Amino acid sequence: MPRRWRPEMAKLTPTPSQTVGPFFALGLTWLDTVDLAAGAAAGERIVITGRVLDADGAPIPDAMLEVWQADAHGRYAHAEDTQDKPKDKVFAGFGRIATNKDGVFRFTTIKPGAVPGPGNSLQAPHIVVALFMRGMLRHLYTRIYFSDEAGANDADPVLALIEEARRATLVATRADGAAEYRWDIAMRGDAETVFFDC
Repeated sequence: MPRRWRPEMAKLTPTPSQTVGPFFALGLTWLDTVDLAAGAAAGERIVITGRVLDADGAPIPDAMLEVWQADAHGRYAHAEDTQDKPKDKVFAGFGRIATNKDGVFRFTTIKPGAVPGPGNSLQAPHIVVALFMRGMLRHLYTRIYFSDEAGANDADPVLALIEEARRATLVATRADGAAEYRWDIAMRGDAETVFFDC
């Protein structure tokens, strides 16, 4: 039987909609991790910086990236990773990074090692990215590969599934003489980043 309206119902406040609404940044920034390599993690410390851009190329000021990666030896900080390789016990391999008012993100990490892929192949060093933002009911998944790993990228079984002209949207470009990479996320347009079905 339908509920009947009663006067005390007028005092109720509306609840948030099912979108990742205007409170989005307030609810997630408590876990903001801009330095995944803090402490004595083994491997090459690198910085990744870029912007998240909308269909018109305008910055998205309140996006959130979640990143998950292997350590420098190619092992994940997860119980199901049982590879017979050294494991970096101080490197968690997870971070959450918000964009600023200009859509810019920046984080420090360890360059990951190669990890096993389908059919006993090796995947090139990469970082998995989940992207959240207001108005998106489901987050998007993508990857960051590295421009100075061209040989490994050419043999990567996941990159091989993507048409060659679009692979560059997943490759971060290393700055000359620095351990810093540039990688932008474009939501739409000619340079739209490749996103994966998960």
